[in-house]
Amino acid sequence: MPHVKEAQIQIDRVLELNQAIDSGSMHRVRQMIKTLPTAGIAHLLESSPPKTRTVLWQLIDKEVEGEVIQYLNEDLQSAFLSELNAEQVVELTEGLETDDLADILQQLPQQVAAQVLQAMDQQDRQRVESILSYDEDTAGGLMNTDTITVRPRHTVELVLRYLRRHDSIPEMTDNIHVVNRDDEFLGILPLRDLLVSETNISVRKVMHSDIEAIPVGMEATQVAQLFEQHNWVSAPVVDAEGKLLGRITIDDIVDVIRDSGEHSLMSMAGLDEEDDTFAPVVKTARRRALWLGVNLMTAIVASLVIYMFQDTLDQVVYLAVLMPIVANMGGVAGTQTLTLVIRSLALGHLSPANSRWLLTRELGVAVLNGAVWALVISVLTFAWYRDLQLSYIIAAAMMINLVVAALAGAYLPLFLKRMDIDPVLAGSVALTTVTDSVGFFAFLGLAQLFYL
Repeated sequence: MPHVKEAQIQIDRVLELNQAIDSGSMHRVRQMIKTLPTAGIAHLLESSPPKTRTVLWQLIDKEVEGEVIQYLNEDLQSAFLSELNAEQVVELTEGLETDDLADILQQLPQQVAAQVLQAMDQQDRQRVESILSYDEDTAGGLMNTDTITVRPRHTVELVLRYLRRHDSIPEMTDNIHVVNRDDEFLGILPLRDLLVSETNISVRKVMHSDIEAIPVGMEATQVAQLFEQHNWVSAPVVDAEGKLLGRITIDDIVDVIRDSGEHSLMSMAGLDEEDDTFAPVVKTARRRALWLGVNLMTAIVASLVIYMFQDTLDQVVYLAVLMPIVANMGGVAGTQTLTLVIRSLALGHLSPANSRWLLTRELGVAVLNGAVWALVISVLTFAWYRDLQLSYIIAAAMMINLVVAALAGAYLPLFLKRMDIDPVLAGSVALTTVTDSVGFFAFLGLAQLFYL
């Protein structure tokens, strides 16, 4: 219920802001914006049409623009950043965490990004460049280089005095990282242990050395799984030699989980999770055109299968009434298996050791359901047309298509993943092509065999 109320409040604020903008009351709009957190301002920008966004952005205080822009989707980030020069981007992003700054720079043209980096001081530039050198969907792309490190020979008292010398420590700091002289990761010193330990003992006696750091090249989804399994707030990131490079914090993992969920949902319709809800008509149409074209090609393939049996359809016209049933049932059954396998891949549950068992299980389910619903449709077909031969044909076609759909739903994601193709994006299209084509071919092929 609290989430529902919060969502309604956001909707009401958007309406109120639009009314204030339409009435020309800019002072009122500015005051309303000041009462919102930066994430709330970003949400309002994403929830507003282009004309309203432009006005809202101009009314945001300069000192919070950088914080607001880090919460925006990539489309909006690019739109606002494209209006700025390198110096303005540097000013806008001043004070942001290095990982957030790296994400923003990736939205800029390469030439502008290079100018922004050149305008930074040497230390900040080196930190950002170290993150930019890694793929954004890996641990290296997620990490923040702002860490606190100590040596195992240091005493607890020395560490406490070191911390007190600073006005603040990095956000989400729950552990201090312990390294040797070569910056090789040795373990962590939890703050909860540091605060209750005797001041005269060494860090070595308090630290946790059984912690496995995250390899810098690990995929972001795998990192998210580790955070989920271990309930981490932060985790160290190391290179191939075991040297500490930075840390990943839970706020970045929340973004990974959210983006993964949005990706799965939007990809089923061929959309990008970063698509702007209020993007212009031409831009939106261009992005969707490719997916529509792919679907048109799959529909043509299915139509060609039907065309092969045109003579059969001309002589037994009521086949055209029944054949969508076979294709549709295969599509639904295949989608169930496809969704299950894609979810298992995303969660890391599926491996070569258990994939055969899963395939056997799905095949058994397909046979059982195929037998049940083949019997049902055969009875209904006989009651409808009083044609026993037609009842056998549609029952056999139903069984064939459900079994093929189960095989396709299980194997397609594994095959696509091996080919480095996103199974979420391409799986449903490929499955539809298989189930439609096999369903039509089985039904019409059997009909031609028995009727002609």
